[in-house]
Amino acid sequence: MADTQRRGRKIMMTPDELDEFLGGQRTCRVATVSATGAPHASTLWFVWDGTSLWLYSITRSKRWADLRRDPRVAVVVDTGEEYGELRGAELSGTVEFVGEVPRTGEDFPELTTVERMFARKNFGIDEMPHDGRHAWMRLTPDAVASWDFRKLAGL
Repeated sequence: MADTQRRGRKIMMTPDELDEFLGGQRTCRVATVSATGAPHASTLWFVWDGTSLWLYSITRSKRWADLRRDPRVAVVVDTGEEYGELRGAELSGTVEFVGEVPRTGEDFPELTTVERMFARKNFGIDEMPHDGRHAWMRLTPDAVASWDFRKLAGL
């Protein structure tokens, strides 16, 4: 999987905690590099399959254009209001584009499970609605850093 986290080991999530956390969250922040080299951050819904983070993006977005030109990405998923509640993970690596662009629902077996998970998680339905404006990217992270500040109380 990804590089091992070196700093903050005492508050990092275990693999099971990370799977549960990513499986339960809906929103992530995606950081890309623009054509000028400037960073660009945007928000997306996602689904985690236990190995990869799946991003469903509008294909006419700056994010999509940035990643088509340079597929390197950092994604942050976090939650918590008070300091002692903060939890999150940063996943980084290179995205892969999967399926038709834009997605119209053409049979693509690799997306069957992902789309069902995404539709259930975000829309409460079993079948993914396709609008012909979005498409899929998969991030199988090269590096993952996580934190769970709730663990600080036990230190």
